[in-house]
Formats: sequence, C-alpha cells, structure tokens
Amino acid sequence: MSFVDKVRIKIKAGDGGDGAVSFHREKYVAAGGPDGGDGGSGGNIVFQADDHLSTLIDFRYQRKFAAQNGENGRGNRCTGKSAPDLLIKVPRGTLVKEAETGRILADISDDAPHILARGGRGGKGNSNFATSTRQIPRFAKPGFPGESLDVTLELKLLADVGLVGFPNVGKSTLISVVSAAKPKIANYHFTTLTPVLGVVRLDEERSFVMADIPGLIEGASEGTGLGHEFLRHVERCRLILHVLDVSGSEGRDPAEDFTKINHELANFSESLAECPQVVVANKSDMATPEQIAALESFVQSKRLPFFAVSAATTAGTKELMNFVSEKLAELPPVKIYEAQPMTPADWEARFSSRQEFEIEIQDGIYYISAPWLEPVLRTVNMDDYSSLQYFQRVLRSSGIIDKLEEMGIQEGDTVNLFGFEFDYVR
Repeated sequence: MSFVDKVRIKIKAGDGGDGAVSFHREKYVAAGGPDGGDGGSGGNIVFQADDHLSTLIDFRYQRKFAAQNGENGRGNRCTGKSAPDLLIKVPRGTLVKEAETGRILADISDDAPHILARGGRGGKGNSNFATSTRQIPRFAKPGFPGESLDVTLELKLLADVGLVGFPNVGKSTLISVVSAAKPKIANYHFTTLTPVLGVVRLDEERSFVMADIPGLIEGASEGTGLGHEFLRHVERCRLILHVLDVSGSEGRDPAEDFTKINHELANFSESLAECPQVVVANKSDMATPEQIAALESFVQSKRLPFFAVSAATTAGTKELMNFVSEKLAELPPVKIYEAQPMTPADWEARFSSRQEFEIEIQDGIYYISAPWLEPVLRTVNMDDYSSLQYFQRVLRSSGIIDKLEEMGIQEGDTVNLFGFEFDYVR
C-alpha cells in the first residue's frame, strides 16, 4: 500500500432546516393562529484520531465530505429533526489546515473529537413572529447554511525519536533490533518507502516511540528523492538519532554525510536545525579503530553525543537506548500545534463573501445574482405585507437596495431575482 501523508479535501457541514409557515387548523377552533415550527440544525463535520489508520490513502479516493441537512419545521409547532454529525477518522498526528491560507484549524493528536465545520442553525417558524400588531405572519426564516471549507490534511508522525541518515546506513536494522518493528531490510537504496514506527521498551516504566524516516539524500529539502515527502515527520520528534555508516562501506565519508543531512534539515525547518541530536556511528563492526576515532573527534567538535554501535550484532545498542531514555526525560513533550484563531480581517472577509452580490441591467430589467439570498426568498410570501417588509429589510441591510438606487433604478422598474420578478417600490 502506498503511503499518502498530504491531501486536500472539501468539507461541508449541513444546512439548518427552514422554519415552517403554518396555521393551526382544528374543527371548532376558529383562528388558531400561526403554528409553524423551527427547522432542525445541520450536522457538524467532526474529526477524530484513529490508531488503526497510518496513512491518508482513503482520502485520495474520496475528496468531498458533506453532513446531512437539518429537517424543515412542520405545523403544530413541530421542530425539524437535527442532523447527526459526520465523523471523519484520520491517523493520529494529522494537522488540518485551511487550504487557501495555511491556517492551522486543528491538530488531531489526542482522543478528543474536533469540530471543524459547524452545521447551520435551523430557521425560525412563523409562530415566532406573531405579535399584537402582526397576528398572521406569513413568513418564516430559512435555515442558516453550514460552514464549507477546503482543507489540507497533513500527517506528521507522533514519535519521540526520529532516525535520519542517508539510505543504507542501517536505520531499519537499528529500529528492528531495539523495538518490535519489522521494516523491510535489504542492501539497496530506499528499502524503506514508508515511515516505520516502533516502541522501544526498556522496562515496565520506560518506553518511547521511535520512527525510521525514509532515507534522505542531498537536495531532499528541495524535493529530491524521498526526503521531501517525509521530512515533515521529523518535525514532531523530540530527539534525532543521526545514523552514519562509520565504515564508509559505500565509499562515502560519514562526516560529509553528517553535514549534508543537517543542511537538508535546516533548509526544511529552522526548528529541525535546533532539535537535539545524538550521532550514531553504525557498522562499527566493519570499521577500523582509526575510522571510529576520526568520526568521534569530528562529532565532539560539534559538541554532540557520540555512540559507536553495530545494529547487525546489537553491540552498543542497549547503552544507546538507555542514554536516549535519559535524554528524553529532560526534553519537553512531543510538539502539539495550536489551532490558529481567525483574525478580524479573516472574519470580515468571510462575512462579506456571504453577502456578495452582482447586479446587471438587461433590456431594462435589473438582474440580481446573490446565492446566499436564495434560501431567504424561499420562505417569503410576496402577497403578505409583513413578509414583504422582512424581505425588504434583508435587501436594505445587505446593500442591494443602495446599489440599485446608485444604478438609477426608478419606481416601477422590474427586478429579477432567481427568476422571480417584481416591481421596484420605494
């Protein structure tokens, strides 16, 4: 199965049901009055972590998710049924971002459900608008639309320790001998095509999660090789184990490898460059004492901890894991990203977009295009004075009437709204 760790999807919460226009009808009861009930609320879009998922592959085949709408209100003051929430399960560690702005909406790293798009409230039935001066309201309010968002899902693995290094330096072998993880191991580049998580248990009270990040190469931060796809998974790690082939079995200089990989980490993220590192000189059983001493001297000049190990024979791995456990006890917990609140500018842009409209004049008729007005028009009775007043207030508050007057509309001119035509009256 291929590994997918970033996708873009569209989520749409349910619209609220419309309020009902209804009047009580019962034998022997005269003038029963308005009894239209309210609409039900639309369903929310809810995200929750699922530990049985390790990839976003399912979202490659389904990109649109919509919750149910609330039911419309009914007569006899019956409120429409609210719609159930739509639960979307994602791997633990998934970041949900607003696609256009990159604003973080939620970090799905705990067990709590996260509401990402709220369903619209139900509209009020005409029973709510009866007053001493308006005893027969022939209008109701439509349900509010549910929130609609284009979001990006980005999986960032939750691991305490990340193994980084060039391909074929022995990362997969190391994680296989210190944990129960069983990665594919072979003597060729990019054996590991997906991140591998393993739990390292030292005793009943000490354990941590280690991730084998697929092999990085020079240019990874610009998209070369597999590194660009998986560098984001290192960002969560509290500690980096930088694995080097101290034996130089493939003709590479481990000191140069160290410099190149750190350059890629720094290019990708400043926080990665500052993440604590432990240098692991693997394949020490194949290296000469001089090779090990030269690399140790180089690492000490960088003021980093150095361990010479052989993952193949497990030599030195126990001491390394004990050191890692002690180091983790001193470090802050795994990074959790805070949701970023909307700024006043964001709120203004979102509100204004809901009341955008266009007006065109064709053959003397003023054509209004305003999608958000359609549910309002559905609940208005143009033959009823109170209902018509409500509709005019909506047109006035949204700026449509001001725009019509600015365009030179005169009393008696025709206005067309979604195919419904009426004469303009000041």
